[in-house]
Amino acid sequence: MPRDPLPPPARLPVLLARLRLPLMWSGTLLLAFGGFAGVSWWVRGPVFLVGLAVYLRLGLVRGTPRVVEPPVRGRWTALASPADRVPSQGMHAYGQSYALALLADPADSTRPDIGWRPLSRAPEEFPGFGAPVYAPVEGVVVRAVDHMRDHRSRTSWPWLFAMVVETAVRELGGTSGLLGNHVVIDLGDGAFAMLAHLRRGSLRVREGDRVSVGQEVAACGNSGSSPEPQVHFQLMDHPRAWLAAGLPFRWPSAAATPLSGGDLPETWVPFDVGDPESRGYGVGETGRANAAGGG
Repeated sequence: MPRDPLPPPARLPVLLARLRLPLMWSGTLLLAFGGFAGVSWWVRGPVFLVGLAVYLRLGLVRGTPRVVEPPVRGRWTALASPADRVPSQGMHAYGQSYALALLADPADSTRPDIGWRPLSRAPEEFPGFGAPVYAPVEGVVVRAVDHMRDHRSRTSWPWLFAMVVETAVRELGGTSGLLGNHVVIDLGDGAFAMLAHLRRGSLRVREGDRVSVGQEVAACGNSGSSPEPQVHFQLMDHPRAWLAAGLPFRWPSAAATPLSGGDLPETWVPFDVGDPESRGYGVGETGRANAAGGG
């Protein structure tokens, strides 16, 4: 079914998105090494701070949310959600302004929690590892990365603190170092959907494939900068995350039921997603819900 075209985002946020990472890296290098070239602190400091502000906080795209289907089924918890804050991941970089991080949290099992021990766990110990991931939109696959390994969890306090350094090192390796295995789908209207942290070897699509809504495309993994198996989902305006501006989205309102009453926010988290024939959705203050049922 054809979608009504949405107006393009304002030019300034898009421009800042295109300049965000070059400006951040240039400011960092200038701050660290500009002194050898005789550049004053009064120049290096402000350039770095401007780059940091754009990287973290400036350049938010606002507009009508696109309607997309959830990429998971079952009971999931949002580790980060635009229903709680924007930017949801703490920064606008890599098109993550409205990104979701989804963790499987089935009612009949216990997901390992954060603690001091063990330092790390095998990804197989988490209920989400290997869970099917579905295409939230119809479109053409324009990027498919499937070779990154699934690492052990970072769910102990020492590892979580160490992830600050680990993430910086991964960023040196480019977007795949951060996102791990991922798929980017072109919606055909100026928007691109990305699913990331997927399981190595699980991709069922290749670049150039056309996918339909609800088609199984991969499995949940723990690749890239991920503390535990999860599904990262975002909409963006460019197929390359390092140049992209994040775009708002929402699930279909007709299939959604707020758990705590009130209206659905424009961007919100999923929680209880049934099979395509009997879908249930929910929104809760904690980002989790019991089976909603219904269709």
